[in-house]
Amino acid sequence: MNELHQVVSIIALTMGVAWASGINLYAAILVLGLLGASGHMVLPPGLEIVTHPLVLVAAGFMYLVEFFVDKIPGVDTSWDVFHTFIRIPAAAALAAAAVGEMHPAISLAAALVGGGLATGAHLTKAGTRVLINTSPEPFSNWTASVSEDIAVVGGLWTALYYPWVFLILLIVFIAAMFWVLPKIWRGIRSVLDALQRLFRGKSDGPPQLPPGGSARVVGKDPPA
Repeated sequence: MNELHQVVSIIALTMGVAWASGINLYAAILVLGLLGASGHMVLPPGLEIVTHPLVLVAAGFMYLVEFFVDKIPGVDTSWDVFHTFIRIPAAAALAAAAVGEMHPAISLAAALVGGGLATGAHLTKAGTRVLINTSPEPFSNWTASVSEDIAVVGGLWTALYYPWVFLILLIVFIAAMFWVLPKIWRGIRSVLDALQRLFRGKSDGPPQLPPGGSARVVGKDPPA
């Protein structure tokens, strides 16, 4: 029974780190680092580096930057696009490190699954933000940003102390993600189509001519 609990704990930590990193990488590193440095949890050898003061300072600084940037409509989407190339690789590396000193094949498998999970979490967050930005008021952005931070901290805490509960919630999240991502994509396409029509100055249909009217070339008189 203890061995089963240990395996579940490792899986929950691995997937928890990857999932949280896909949403807010710096918050995930900061939470793990502070818990490990304060002695509230024993991190696997591969993750002990996050307790280093330099890593904590860097993660804390970047978290503060993201905390404010993530609440500005439009800027948050640009931030998410840029972090596509940061969150996913970092999540895969953290997931591989979270399994501890095991066979390299297990670490590689953890990196692959963790990277995939982080990709889904990142796309869900980024896509939702695009749709939220269609609203002119900023309060929805603030609410979404704070909710994401709470979810990251609460999710990691659950993964560390209640691994079975976290895995059940993770399964629910993955099912919801597969259901909502196509809807988010359709919503984003609608937004892009609307922006394209706006920038091209096109209306929904061709220009209507008055009854009996005809098109006229500017600068030319009709033939006599």
